[in-house]
Amino acid sequence: MIRIARRLHERLHLFMAVPALLLFAVFFVVPLVRGINISLTDWTGLTPSYHYVGLRNFAEFFRDARAVHALRVTLIFGLISPLLLCALGLLYALLLDNRLRGRGFVRTFVYMPAIISPLIMGYVWLLLLNSENGALLQLLTMLHLESWYRDWLGSPGQALWVVIAVNLWQFVGYAMIIFLAGLQGISAEVIEAAKIDGAGYGKTVRHIIVPLLLPAIRINVVTNLIGSLAVFDVISALTDGGPGYATESMSLFIMRTSFNGHTGYATAVAIVMFAVILIPVSVALQLMRKADYDR
Repeated sequence: MIRIARRLHERLHLFMAVPALLLFAVFFVVPLVRGINISLTDWTGLTPSYHYVGLRNFAEFFRDARAVHALRVTLIFGLISPLLLCALGLLYALLLDNRLRGRGFVRTFVYMPAIISPLIMGYVWLLLLNSENGALLQLLTMLHLESWYRDWLGSPGQALWVVIAVNLWQFVGYAMIIFLAGLQGISAEVIEAAKIDGAGYGKTVRHIIVPLLLPAIRINVVTNLIGSLAVFDVISALTDGGPGYATESMSLFIMRTSFNGHTGYATAVAIVMFAVILIPVSVALQLMRKADYDR
């Protein structure tokens, strides 16, 4: 009897995992399988019947210039934005980890935009940068400096960089807080030992602080990669994919394609987007795991 009780106790963690596995299956595995099935059809989303077309939707994606452009926009935004967020967030964290007067206020000020919805933030910046009656244009007009104004949102070459800048401004505080938590977990004795050994601040950061911050870096890289590659809200509010389709991301393209009666094709694009998110995240995790081993 004691032996049976011991075995049950050893396997208790398996039973504890059952609810989580069920939720994972219901809300991820089943929708994924259902989505793959729909991606192989010509379903419009409006009729109960549909026909299987095999991989035609996936082949169409790579022939669709607009879809390929949406993929390009997603990759540019999704790879550049996380790098900038991590770099600037680390710089903020290193600066505000020192005993500076008013650092609590600065931390709050930097982090505050992160608690606001990206959709609302996009509309706020639209009100500021609008080329017709935006606050920036009105201010420059009052100062008789309207010639300084540039319609960045109306320029196909600049609009995406404005979106990246707005996203960076909003979420850099989130990255900063995670790095600050990591910095507070580093023993002051380690830093002091580096100073006694003659290491300058730059070498201390490079060879001691950054390696010890790998867990925080991993969290920031993964969360920012996923969020940036799936970007929708800020682009929808700020540019609505424009001018033209210059800033249209894959998530925005999927929504519009689905609502236009091409649900099968839109689902195929969503499967491609899933792979686009999965591959960089997996590569990043593998590289950081290798860095952990090397350390």
